[in-house]
Amino acid sequence: MSMRQCDVLQTTRREFVGGTLLAAISTRAIAASSRYQIGISPQVAGTAWSKDIWLAFREIREVGYRYVEAFIGSFLEYYDGNKPDQLQKRMDGAGVHFVTISNGAPMEAHFEDPEKHGKIIEEHLRLVRFIKRLGCKHLKINLGSRRPTGTTGEDLKHMAAVLNELGPRIANEGLQFGIHPHMWSQLENRNEIDYLMANTDPKHVMLVLDTGHINMAGIDPVELSRTLGHRVLEYHLKDTKKEWLGGAKQRVDNPDMQKDPPFFPLGHGGVDFVALKAHLDKIGWRGWMVVQLDSSPNQSPQEAARVSAQYIQKTLGMQL
Repeated sequence: MSMRQCDVLQTTRREFVGGTLLAAISTRAIAASSRYQIGISPQVAGTAWSKDIWLAFREIREVGYRYVEAFIGSFLEYYDGNKPDQLQKRMDGAGVHFVTISNGAPMEAHFEDPEKHGKIIEEHLRLVRFIKRLGCKHLKINLGSRRPTGTTGEDLKHMAAVLNELGPRIANEGLQFGIHPHMWSQLENRNEIDYLMANTDPKHVMLVLDTGHINMAGIDPVELSRTLGHRVLEYHLKDTKKEWLGGAKQRVDNPDMQKDPPFFPLGHGGVDFVALKAHLDKIGWRGWMVVQLDSSPNQSPQEAARVSAQYIQKTLGMQL
């Protein structure tokens, strides 16, 4: 081999090694930055978004979000006709992708009623198979509206039983499964959360922690994350009134979303998101964080979404 050929070979090797190293560094950087995946919900009561989900998706994309989470009731045209491919085509046109699609009307939601369990399992597995074809990796569910008398100990036993049956079946379909404590639902307060977490299989039944609803239930979402962070599949990011920092002093019952809104764009001061992220950084948590506004009476939902996006990027140091 000539000296020139040797030099060329060594240069090529250096370029290959250097390029490989840079690619490895780049891959690690991407992996690190994607530990938190950001989405947003288009469900904002009393706004144009609540009337036209495709307008919401277009405006969401204009702000910079790329992932959305919604309820199956918004897509019944595609769901009832079993047309996920057509729904995916429309999503591609809007430039957004699904985090997941939640249960909701017209699905059965009486988890406390053992006579409804067969229907619950059948309907939720159907939903899982539908959203799987849209690229979703997990199912998030709410647990039905709360009765005036609240959720009893017997209710919780029945709820745990059906969740333990549903969870492994969802896993067999290749998806993870998370339940969402939500004010005014069957699963609302700390006692109920603790019971279901203690009486369901941690491999198959996880938690969707909504910072706003947890706060309104009188619970500090940061403290709950420290206690149950290993069970959290997804976060819903809502801010609340500043005076509710650390948990509202008393249960908040059905506030007027327009005249007395409980939720605000991120950074309002009711939830310590900086402390929450510091804890999640510390334990190496990975997963979806979905911004939720629920209402936006003082500004357009697109502007509220923009304010939250800026907070996520500038204050929390995460990318959309």
